[in-house]
Amino acid sequence: MSSIYKDIAVASPKILLPKKGTDLSKWAVIACDQFTSEPKYWEDVENTVGEAPSTLRMFLPEVFLEKETPEQIDQRLSNITASITKYIDEGILTELDPGFILLDRKTKYNDSRKGLMLALDLEQYDFTPGNKSRIRATEGTVLSRIPPRVRIRERAPIEMPHIMVLINDPEKTVIEPAFDALSKDSANLVYDTDLMMEGGHIKGFFAKEDSDVAKTIVSALSALLSASEDGFLFAVGDGNHSLATAKKHWENVRETLPESERETHPARYCLVEIVNIHDNGLQFEPIHRVTFGLTKEKLMEEAKAYFSSQEIAFKDAGSFAKEGTADGSQTILVTDGSEDFTMVIGKPAHTLAVGSLQGFLDSIESESIHTDYIHGEDSVRSLAASDKLGFLLPDVSKNSFFETISKEGVFPRKTFSMGEAVEKRYYLEAKKI
Repeated sequence: MSSIYKDIAVASPKILLPKKGTDLSKWAVIACDQFTSEPKYWEDVENTVGEAPSTLRMFLPEVFLEKETPEQIDQRLSNITASITKYIDEGILTELDPGFILLDRKTKYNDSRKGLMLALDLEQYDFTPGNKSRIRATEGTVLSRIPPRVRIRERAPIEMPHIMVLINDPEKTVIEPAFDALSKDSANLVYDTDLMMEGGHIKGFFAKEDSDVAKTIVSALSALLSASEDGFLFAVGDGNHSLATAKKHWENVRETLPESERETHPARYCLVEIVNIHDNGLQFEPIHRVTFGLTKEKLMEEAKAYFSSQEIAFKDAGSFAKEGTADGSQTILVTDGSEDFTMVIGKPAHTLAVGSLQGFLDSIESESIHTDYIHGEDSVRSLAASDKLGFLLPDVSKNSFFETISKEGVFPRKTFSMGEAVEKRYYLEAKKI
């Protein structure tokens, strides 16, 4: 690491990019945790890449984790390490001076979403609900998911981030003016490429750490921190478990280091993309629920018992649009595929409707009743039937997002999704760890 801005938990990394002349449309590949139930997608990626240099050779798509033997996975990891070493030795990966990258992503769903590549200080990140660190998780962390990922990270000399971290910048003081300033000069352009498999287009501009633009970014982040009531600056939007893995790996490395080396060791700092939650190109979608083995009659019976002190009521769907929240009540639309009705919680114990619903669904989970998490209202309606109820949740408010995390600690699991699958991060940049 070069400059470390400890008060805002940020460092200016030496970002690795492929050398000039590399076909970036084959180099950049979508995050490992996407299309995990669609092996055909990854077959098409393999065919698209062919023998060209690609990040595909530098990570393990999670589609293989449950389909291959431990021996096969171990061989893949060995191949990954060999590919990374080859790319570094042959100069395919080249290191920029310390600094930041400002980027713009276009997809078929949104014309523009701005981002800022920097490194976050893992010493100032905590995924424990209710903590008051600079960097906080947005959903509960499943601890059992971390050790396998740590084993992968231990063998990797570099990291490639698919982590997207949010800032609460309604006046657009950090990313947007910095991008506008850099993009005026084509000499700052470090990549400009289409992304495979309907990923859209991305371009990035580089700001050296001693440039006026970089200094303005640091100053604007410091101003955001000053406006925060409890020191909350960064919220992990995508990649909660990846950042938790980086944290655990750093803690393991830290124990092997003398005190004098701990502040500057590269494993302490994780490369991420920062996105303004108020960016018009960042779409928040609620994740709905379909519960199998649950009838309307069973729902009413169980809900009246679970919400007995919270004034539960069921109403016809005609009143749904008129239901307000000024009185603190929560309304959830329920469908069985042919009929809609509402579940109204008059005095909810949880701040969010999704929190109230998730607690209830967890309480009735059994061998005969289980819940799936579904994107899109149409998908919910196509799955719902007499013994499968769909629960359609309200949108997550960008304006209250940070406030909710401050109050609740984290959102209930599977609360929201940021954009469509093809809008997720593509691996392009990297950093030594």
